[in-house]
Amino acid sequence: MENTLLFAVLAPVIGAFSLPLIGFYSAKIRNVFAFVFVLLSLIASAILLRPVLAGETVTFFGSGVLGLDLILSADALGVFMALASTLIGLIIIGYSFGYIQQDSNENEYYFWVVLFLGVMVGLVYSLNLVFIYLFWEISAVACWRLIGFYREPQIILKADKAFLITVFGALAMLLGFVILFNDYGSFDLRALQGMVAPNLAVLLIMFGIFSKSATLPFHTWLPDAGVAPSPVTALLHAAVLVKIGVFVFARLFVGNLVMEPIWGQILPIVIAISTIVAGGAALVENDLKRIIAYSTISQLAFIFLGLFMKSRMAVAGGLLYILTHGLAKAGLFLCAGIVEHNLQTKDIRQMGGLVKTMPVTAISFAFCALSVMGIPPLAGFFSKYMVIAGAVEGGNLFLAGIFILSAFLTVLYLIRVFAKVFLGEPKGPAIKEGTIGMIWAVAILAGLSLLGGFLIRYPNEFIQIAVRQMVGIE
Repeated sequence: MENTLLFAVLAPVIGAFSLPLIGFYSAKIRNVFAFVFVLLSLIASAILLRPVLAGETVTFFGSGVLGLDLILSADALGVFMALASTLIGLIIIGYSFGYIQQDSNENEYYFWVVLFLGVMVGLVYSLNLVFIYLFWEISAVACWRLIGFYREPQIILKADKAFLITVFGALAMLLGFVILFNDYGSFDLRALQGMVAPNLAVLLIMFGIFSKSATLPFHTWLPDAGVAPSPVTALLHAAVLVKIGVFVFARLFVGNLVMEPIWGQILPIVIAISTIVAGGAALVENDLKRIIAYSTISQLAFIFLGLFMKSRMAVAGGLLYILTHGLAKAGLFLCAGIVEHNLQTKDIRQMGGLVKTMPVTAISFAFCALSVMGIPPLAGFFSKYMVIAGAVEGGNLFLAGIFILSAFLTVLYLIRVFAKVFLGEPKGPAIKEGTIGMIWAVAILAGLSLLGGFLIRYPNEFIQIAVRQMVGIE
């Protein structure tokens, strides 16, 4: 099983480097291999489900120098994140076949996307802080190149902005890791379990986490990243890039390192402000992709809230929302991509009546939006309910109220978007649906958001294993 764990990381990481070479000979074969490399990683992680469900943890250890040991661990949290990332990544790659066509740098696109997914898998399985940082930084480089895919001057400036914010945040996080090493003599999270993290280390690490997860005041790069191709924005907002910050918080501070009690008062206030401000921004924005980006910033706060609480229900709800939000938000961005691709605009004031000519896209957008709103019986309802109920259970009534308000804002801005884009009378020439691959991708994500609500017990049972492994809460 140790080799299977290593293979889950290496298949997309090494495979990515072959894609530009394959692409010189055949674009179709390159596309197939891009899909296959990520599929192999998904299958390898799925194989690891069996020992994890039996209560075991699969570990790969590669000895290094100066504490730089490659330690990969397939526990329930890692396998859950790897499966979510590669599943959504596969759907996005399939969508890309119809979206990224006849571009001069197609080879580079698939290289960075597959490498991006590979380093994400490496990060979620890593237990060495240095390798967490290295995978984190590689993802930042991939993000930078993908946001600036179209290479226009204004687009490159926004890509540079995203790169600088996340890289400087990562450097701050690395300094926090160095402080931990100085105090406890190890980068191995297993050796740090139960240790109290110095306040300066926590502050620096949270700078890195909040910069990657686009939490206020480090949020401005994420709405600007809408200049990237829609499959890229789906990668950034769904279960991949911005979820790295949430995941690292869970890995470090839920069941491993201990924070001083003061952080339990400061951090919830920060994320409460973030969710309300971002929700308000989404309500007045007119750029379709920026609205969905502000929605991501607002919804990530729900995940953080669940992880801040120490109740089983709240932590499980936060982890479950990583999956349910990832599926639905990827669907929203890919639907937005079809609309933008065909209309050549992102301004919702210039849209309308598209349900008549793009019914599959409209219905898929509706189901994904309902899941993000938290409307039963869609999957997003259960995770949001668990987070808010966990906050109430822990006596945090004020925070629960703030997040109920945030949920109400979510309903308002997503209804506004759907009405502006798909209802009313058309404001331009009739357009048609996207390609078959694009339509299938959004339909699958919408279907999973709906079906996931009826089958929520299965991911929830697996997440309960993760909660027990992380904090031992029964």
